[in-house]
Amino acid sequence: MKNEHPLVVVCATITEMHAQIAQARSTGKSVGCVPTMGYLHEGHASLIRVAAQNHPFVVVSIFVNPTQFGPSEDFERYPRDLERDMQIASEAGATHVFLPSVQEMYPDEVRSTIHIDGITDVLEGASRPTHFDGVATVVARLFQAMLPDEAYFGQKDLQQTLVIRKLVATSTDDAVRSTKVTVLPTVREEDGLAKSSRNVYLNDVDRRDATAIYDALCSARDQIVAGCSSRATIELLMKVMLQRVDRLEIDYAVAVEAESLRLDSDTLPAHVALCIAARLGGTRLIDNMLVERPTT
Repeated sequence: MKNEHPLVVVCATITEMHAQIAQARSTGKSVGCVPTMGYLHEGHASLIRVAAQNHPFVVVSIFVNPTQFGPSEDFERYPRDLERDMQIASEAGATHVFLPSVQEMYPDEVRSTIHIDGITDVLEGASRPTHFDGVATVVARLFQAMLPDEAYFGQKDLQQTLVIRKLVATSTDDAVRSTKVTVLPTVREEDGLAKSSRNVYLNDVDRRDATAIYDALCSARDQIVAGCSSRATIELLMKVMLQRVDRLEIDYAVAVEAESLRLDSDTLPAHVALCIAARLGGTRLIDNMLVERPTT
């Protein structure tokens, strides 16, 4: 591929990536990375900018990972715009882009995957049972390729960030175990909709109605801050608000403990994660909000 962004070095293979990193480390440079599936937006750009503030070598991976898509999901339809991605990455401060093929990432044709227990069988994992195996596997392989000191992710994919933290904490691979995972706040549109590559699927009516998700999260947050400690009450509030949009199909709308994503009691924990997944048309949207419950 011809690199039309001379400030960004493009690496298509792990060997090329390792050579660039070895050269950087020989001059004392630290490495930050931002793993992505491409179709970059302001949320990705914000991660790249923070990485560039902290590391002189910043690599953005662009790889649409087939192993985290289920049989009926949108791998082929997933939006792609490499030229735009290169422009965004370059302007945000990336020094390198890692652009591997499926064969480069999975020379074994995915005969082995990584499974993270516990956190992966609820919420997204309940309806997408192989999804987080694909996420953990590709992130481990990306870390092995990019050898980062620090990796940056967005809070919008809260469950994914918890899976990656557990992956790092339990890995026996030095490249994975030594990576610091930094999670930054969700970047939103002016009306609150979380920025996502899949937002491109929304038509005008979908886009208008999608704000119901953020409105439901905010209302639930406000009730918790005001002193409500009942999980059932908070979850009912979110569902009632979402149901105001007839076309919106709720997958889940829950208030759970922020680290485990579980809650066995009806009393909310000190650290609450409000999590919503819903469909508009053919587009599945997820969002979340972290809330500290008042203790007095």
